[in-house]
Amino acid sequence: MKIDFIGQATIADDGGVIFPALLNGHKLLCHFSYEALDDVEPDGIMGDALSHFKNHQLKLLSIAEQKIRGGHAHDGQIQIFTSDLSL
Repeated sequence: MKIDFIGQATIADDGGVIFPALLNGHKLLCHFSYEALDDVEPDGIMGDALSHFKNHQLKLLSIAEQKIRGGHAHDGQIQIFTSDLSL
């Protein structure tokens, strides 16, 4: 399984963040919910979702990679929620 995080983060319709990746050469959108972004730093103030994502990008992409490797990607997308932060 080959995973490449390729993209520029963009704001999702729900206020979260979308970050594109390639899974075995096929496009995969990683969607980080607004709530997951807000909860990734419990004592912090989120402010701008894109800036907050960038501040925690390594941790968030590591969680996305674990979910992808666990077989949770469907229809070209993976969802990362607050409940995934403990991975």
